[in-house]
Amino acid sequence: MIRRCDDRDFEQICTIINDGAQAYRGIIPEDRWSEPYMSREKLQHEIDEGVAFWGFEETGSIAGVMGLQLVQDVTLIRHAYVRTSSQKQGIGAQLLFHLRDRAIGPVLIGTWAAASWAIRFYERHGFHIVDNQEKDRLLKKYWSVPERQIETSVVLADKRWRAMK
Repeated sequence: MIRRCDDRDFEQICTIINDGAQAYRGIIPEDRWSEPYMSREKLQHEIDEGVAFWGFEETGSIAGVMGLQLVQDVTLIRHAYVRTSSQKQGIGAQLLFHLRDRAIGPVLIGTWAAASWAIRFYERHGFHIVDNQEKDRLLKKYWSVPERQIETSVVLADKRWRAMK
């Protein structure tokens, strides 16, 4: 079952993000890694900035989360993670499909350029990587990330974005 997360899910969301993010350890630039990957304070900041988390719940526990954030004229997919023990079961795909149905306007996703598995996942689900010049412009317009993260990230867009261009 996919449902909107609420305050009672905060600790589970934090745990899932930090568990799922272990896949990025040693892949993303060392200067962008922290332990924990996302602190409770950073997670609260993201929620305060409008990231609404949705969770895939099975047997009373959340196995995966994905955030949806409306920013200006687009919808961003943010912080998509599945518990390590629940990966490769289609949970991420179900969450992505569910959130795309709720999106207003084009959907954009940012991820680490070195995370080839994440890029392939989004490409399999109809997203395409935008060129570097467009990526830089989009990250500066719709996200609040440091320059170093812009240098080491990619942006993927759905077909609605292509139609807008």
